[in-house]
Amino acid sequence: MADQFADSANNVVIEEVNKGLNPGMIVLLVVASFLLLFFVGNYALYMYAQKTLPPKKKKPVSKKKLKREKLKQGVSAPGE
Repeated sequence: MADQFADSANNVVIEEVNKGLNPGMIVLLVVASFLLLFFVGNYALYMYAQKTLPPKKKKPVSKKKLKREKLKQGVSAPGE
């Protein structure tokens, strides 16, 4: 819609109001949609990996650590 008002010389000035989206809003919407898509995609891949991948294997405990743990518990280590 056009706004009408009179200036100091009583001339009628018609001001057109821009009805479209300004470029800043378009850039903001595009960036926000890409971020949202990125996070939703990462979450979907994470959930898929949790369901399909086998659980991680534990690192083997070294014989030295096993011997130390048994000595702490008061059990003699095998072979001694």
